[in-house]
Amino acid sequence: MKEEEKVQTQIERERSLEEDNQSYFWIKSEGEQKISTENLVPGNQVYKEKLIIKKGIEYRLWDPFRSKLAASIMNGLENFPFKNNTKVLYLGASTGTTVSHISDIVGPSGLVFAVEHASRVARDFLDRVATHRSNIMPILQDARKPKEYFSVFGKVDVVYVDIAQPDQTKIAVDNCDMFLKKDGLFFLVIKTRSIDVTKAPKRIVEEEIEKLRERFEILESIDLHPYDKDHAMVIAKYKN
Repeated sequence: MKEEEKVQTQIERERSLEEDNQSYFWIKSEGEQKISTENLVPGNQVYKEKLIIKKGIEYRLWDPFRSKLAASIMNGLENFPFKNNTKVLYLGASTGTTVSHISDIVGPSGLVFAVEHASRVARDFLDRVATHRSNIMPILQDARKPKEYFSVFGKVDVVYVDIAQPDQTKIAVDNCDMFLKKDGLFFLVIKTRSIDVTKAPKRIVEEEIEKLRERFEILESIDLHPYDKDHAMVIAKYKN
């Protein structure tokens, strides 16, 4: 992409963000435009991210090397359903980097059901993120067992899946069948090396997308390079 086109794309992004309820923001830091979210818990850091105050509002810089959703935005994501009041089911919360930024965006009237199976990681997530944010509902459970998420109520607007399992797509679809509303959006991080180390990553992404076509309308497929190697983000609309 030529330099003028990059500048134009950046201007269009910023303009569209202003029109789109300002879910996230571009802030100049160290001479570069960087993505950020308005901090729901002023003064609180989750992963030693930089905090910047502008016009009395505190923002958290959102590191695309630490968050696949931020990497997707940097690589041209067009469908961004996260906004004030959104209800999200997030599988694979880990230590909460991305969950915390989604929490910023959905605000006090939104809700993030955050599922994590590894107890040590979940403890860290609880201590550093969930205890500070009332709009996060932590669920210590296996994503393969959605019927055991006793804390989840009603249907959600978005299902976001970031788990490293060979059958990650099936696990994700089972969760969508239980909790995603019709026409809700589905974000699937495809970790090709967790599925099959012998196949070309591009081929694996295509095969996983094929598994979704019957039940979902595929909206986007984004290669996350250079932020994550051999990873892709697929965004789809639930048709059932």
